[in-house]
Amino acid sequence: MDNASTSSPVSVAIIGSGPAGYTAAIYAARAGLDVVLYQGLQPGGQLTTTTEVENFPGYPEGALGSQMMVDFQTQAQRFGTDIRNATVTAVNFSCYPFQLTIDTTTTVEAKTVIIATGASAKWLGLESEKRLNGRGVSACATCDGFFFRGQDVAVVGGGDTAAEEALHLSKICNKVYVLVRSDKMRASHIMQQRLISKPNVSIFFNTGIEEILGDQEVEGVRLFDKRSQTSFELLLQGFFVAIGHQPNTALFAPYITLDNKGYIQTTPGSTKTNIPGVFAAGDVQDSIYRQAITAAGTGCMAALDAERFLATEGQ
Repeated sequence: MDNASTSSPVSVAIIGSGPAGYTAAIYAARAGLDVVLYQGLQPGGQLTTTTEVENFPGYPEGALGSQMMVDFQTQAQRFGTDIRNATVTAVNFSCYPFQLTIDTTTTVEAKTVIIATGASAKWLGLESEKRLNGRGVSACATCDGFFFRGQDVAVVGGGDTAAEEALHLSKICNKVYVLVRSDKMRASHIMQQRLISKPNVSIFFNTGIEEILGDQEVEGVRLFDKRSQTSFELLLQGFFVAIGHQPNTALFAPYITLDNKGYIQTTPGSTKTNIPGVFAAGDVQDSIYRQAITAAGTGCMAALDAERFLATEGQ
């Protein structure tokens, strides 16, 4: 049985430590609230797997994603956030104050909760994909496409996300290969037409991915043509996986309303969930933009929403 905490409920408990979580912590702590942030299994979130971030305001020379998250953490701690290297393994939102189980052993209480657990990119599962992640392999063309300007790249996927990534890359890259495992794309007709109209985009159907080539960085990819049952290689410098994202919401599903993709539904114009006092920020509630700056913006919103809740409704 979990050991119940005897301490007083914390004002704001933040679950997750990416741009959304840290920004929420900065705002909430600066407002004088008692704030505890649980970093989870991947402190800093997805941004720590990105080599250099050049599109976040305030970093004119760019910054390593991991260093940026250290900066966010330092700023949150400056205002008194209690940052804990621990994981929330269970929640109980049916009682108030809310109950959080930490590392399966300790239960703590919170007057408000900000969920900032993000979303995880779906990967192909190749060893080379993991080894070269951040060295030519990416799951975000908007984030990393700039580093491959004038080069040859591939995008894996057949849906609207893959089409959008390929279109973005077609504006800055020399050649874009779209690799589709089936005999047709799932992307909308208009997105497919836009791809077809791009002279530097080639679409390969019935194509499997056998291996990403390169030791220290991506040098090419070995593919499998399902029709001819033969393997062939393409030389390229960038490999973008666009087969979808999975929001990290399983922990909250018994209590929080999710959309048909599994993302947390929030009240339009706010970060409020269906549970008063529980708020969601960042990629866990954003299936569209998924950028560090938009995550930080909703982190700010969540802190302000939590502050107002405590002032008017919190016990």
